[in-house]
Amino acid sequence: MRTPFRSRRTVLTGGAAALVLTLTISPAAGADTNPASRHSGSLVLVGGGLKDDNTQVYGEIIERSGGARARIGVITASSVPASQDPYADDPDKCSNSECNGAYYSEVFKRHGAADAQWIPIDLDHISNADADAVVRQVNSMSGFFFGGGDQSRYLTTLLNGAAHTDSKVLAAIRAKLAAGAVVAGSSAGAQITAGADMVTGGESYEGLRDGSSPGYFEDATRLAYEPKGGFGFLRSGLIDTHTGAYGREGRVMRLAADTGHDRVYALEENTALVVEHPGGPRERVRVLGPRGVAVFDLRRARLHKEVKAMGRGTEGRHGTWSLSGVRYDYLTDGDRYDPRLRLTLPAAGKRPLAPLSTTPVHANTDVFYSVANPAGVPYSFLTTARDLAATRAQRTAEATTYEGGPRFTVTFAKTPGFTTWSGDGATPQTLTGMTIRVAGR
Repeated sequence: MRTPFRSRRTVLTGGAAALVLTLTISPAAGADTNPASRHSGSLVLVGGGLKDDNTQVYGEIIERSGGARARIGVITASSVPASQDPYADDPDKCSNSECNGAYYSEVFKRHGAADAQWIPIDLDHISNADADAVVRQVNSMSGFFFGGGDQSRYLTTLLNGAAHTDSKVLAAIRAKLAAGAVVAGSSAGAQITAGADMVTGGESYEGLRDGSSPGYFEDATRLAYEPKGGFGFLRSGLIDTHTGAYGREGRVMRLAADTGHDRVYALEENTALVVEHPGGPRERVRVLGPRGVAVFDLRRARLHKEVKAMGRGTEGRHGTWSLSGVRYDYLTDGDRYDPRLRLTLPAAGKRPLAPLSTTPVHANTDVFYSVANPAGVPYSFLTTARDLAATRAQRTAEATTYEGGPRFTVTFAKTPGFTTWSGDGATPQTLTGMTIRVAGR
């Protein structure tokens, strides 16, 4: 059953009319002031697609868990339980929580952990989340890894229903993190660490067109979120995963604007956002891996809505939505970011790159890699941003959505302060201070 949602749009009646709202997005409660949620440990959050040969990321988790003495607790409750897996008895085909837990445990051992164990909690074993024996198992671990799947299953298994309070196991993991342990996760396992308004589904175009709604929906294209959030380990910004691979840049900007957040960490696949001291004044982040992490800063963004009532005898409304003044930083391997200062610090060895090319930016008519486009290309948004960074022929570039009615145009701009950084002196890698505008027509 769909969760009711009251739109913030003004309903107009009678003849044709229009309302234009220009709003400045106020800073969200990104700086967490609750001492209980501040941690001296660290997070290693991967945007999904973590390959088993990624020695950088697995090595980071293990090192932060004690190196050769590391003991990793593997939680895969976001997977279906064995009772729902038709291949549960086939080790070559199974894809349930227990066999996924065994897989990750073996990978961690192969990368040098002293031990790695599945924490036996899933939809078949919800009561284990409050079992003293499992709490003792958790307390014997020095690090934790949450696997991918559906983050709603983590809410069901590790939180106490509508109260959204910790089970005994989650409370034990939270205490370990506060005491210095590492909590890592990939895909849903990264998403579940989010605070309020955790994304639960949706595609960029439909999100931009229709806005976001709280809840969970069978329609996978509908932009949805959980208002109470996930476990709340990282609160300095919204989190999204699989960003470039699934073209999710549009949906994260819309969700942040709708919910009043002024920052998003948009994680890419097989790459980690490493967060030191999450929740406290010393919180710092670093990127680790072959791709990158985008930071969308909406602190100075302006939201524009136009709502037109239809004429008499018609149903519904037609409207456009646009967002301007979004700062876009794209961080790559070794780059650091200070959430308090909102400052990107490129890795040692990277230098500002003066654009030499005079080639115009390539046309892009599918900026968010639409699922409706059989010829779509992943990382389309990033490709246009880097093309613009590489050329001195343009200061701005436009790209559009594949879908129309309305069609959204994304304008990338090299405004004052924009810099592109390179480690090889030739190709744009890190981008700082690009400005983004999204407008529907």
